Amino acid sequence: MADAHVPTIIQAWHVTRYGGPEVLALRDVPVPRPGKGDVLVRVQATTVSSGDRRIRSLDLPPGMTTLGRLALGWSRPRQPILGTEFTGIVAAVGAGVTRFRPGEPVIAFTGLRQGAHGAYALVSERAAIVPRPPALGIADAAALGFGGLTAMDYLRRAGLRPGEEVLVVGASGTVGAALVRLAQLGGASVTAVTSAANADMARQLGAAATIDYAAEDMKAGRERWDIVADAVGALSFRTACPMLRDGGRYLAIASGLGDLLVRRRAGRRCIAGPAAERPEDLAALAHLAARGLVRPPVEAVYPFEALPAAHARADTGRKRGSLVVTLDDEACPPTVRQDG
Repeated sequence: MADAHVPTIIQAWHVTRYGGPEVLALRDVPVPRPGKGDVLVRVQATTVSSGDRRIRSLDLPPGMTTLGRLALGWSRPRQPILGTEFTGIVAAVGAGVTRFRPGEPVIAFTGLRQGAHGAYALVSERAAIVPRPPALGIADAAALGFGGLTAMDYLRRAGLRPGEEVLVVGASGTVGAALVRLAQLGGASVTAVTSAANADMARQLGAAATIDYAAEDMKAGRERWDIVADAVGALSFRTACPMLRDGGRYLAIASGLGDLLVRRRAGRRCIAGPAAERPEDLAALAHLAARGLVRPPVEAVYPFEALPAAHARADTGRKRGSLVVTLDDEACPPTVRQDG
């Protein structure tokens, strides 16, 4: 079943080789055809995440470059159309799909399947795709999945308990901001490591205290935490261990090879590896967002033709929250133009 207005050719951003934003090329491609169990969505807005930046540039954690080439493609990404999170309108469904119908607004996360940096994207009905709540804006919906799903999965694997003390390193990024908010909603007392310029943002997300990484050494204090969540790879399990209480957990979200190999040390535990992409988690995030309890920070909204500019901003390592890219200016007016 399909919308009668689905085109046959669309535009999508391709990564032609590993490198800077200049390797991105806007190309005409056939509209993906939904197979059995697939949902075809007309993309209204997507994001350029740190994951997209890492794949485009092959800028991977220590020890992961060769493994990354084997998994992603040797000289360029095997899947040239990046983009893992988006919101849009169902355009067509494949055989056997019962949960969605054309015309329905949805939020989706494609994960390693990617493909969201085009006018239409495919996602399996069994994957992380949920109805978009009417109260949720387009930019917020587009930015919900990458940080939220990662934070929710890592905090669940860590067994976060009310009253625990959590340190979030890289608290102003997409994943870090979600960690601060979800840990606070889970009853934790959160200390956010970020720049002085982003301290107010961290407190608005729910941090009880902040550490300015430019002025303070987070490893030098006498404080100890139950959980150290490192969203930017600033630490390692070895360097984080002295910062943890007995039984503490280090969340190596941007982990290098060493943190994937060593999981326990001196009564502490390292949690690493890809985050799960569970539909029920995305549904929970959408519910929290609709109630106003979660709102992913959005630094800027770029028009689709300026997607390489969003990649360039991500390359600086200083973005605050998410960089949204819109394909539907009426629903989500751009706040950043290619010339600005």
